[in-house]
Amino acid sequence: MRKQLKSFKNAVDGFLHALKSEGHLRFHFIAAIYVTVFSFFFDLSCVKWAVVIMLITGIICAELFNTAIEKLCDKIETQYNEQIKFVKDVCAAAVLVLSIPAVIIAFLFYFDIEKITFISLYLLNNPLLLILFILSLIISVAFICTGFRGIARLFVKFKK
Repeated sequence: MRKQLKSFKNAVDGFLHALKSEGHLRFHFIAAIYVTVFSFFFDLSCVKWAVVIMLITGIICAELFNTAIEKLCDKIETQYNEQIKFVKDVCAAAVLVLSIPAVIIAFLFYFDIEKITFISLYLLNNPLLLILFILSLIISVAFICTGFRGIARLFVKFKK
């Protein structure tokens, strides 16, 4: 049991380290949170929820593999190398290949003018929720662009 807990801790540490160091992973992570939250407004069937969950986890896993392979390539070869560039480009392409259908599926699942209007009016009619939503966007952009330190700096400036 102790070995499994250590493995779980190592996996969490790896995810947090990747989240700290990789802006693209932070973008996908934040996008996953917003997609999940807004999905509750769309009455998704179990099959659609399964598709959303599989796409989110697939893209995040692809981004984690991309990060790991890039770090390994950087360790193996510190100088510019055409083969290393090829490996890195192919890994980035894997994330892109998975992301394109995710965007198409998101369009198919969520492009409902009535629901989008409902969500917009719901936020506009609830000023506290609107403020929280705008605040979450600001924090999300700070996190995507600068990581955990950016959020800490944002709160320090807000506190002053």
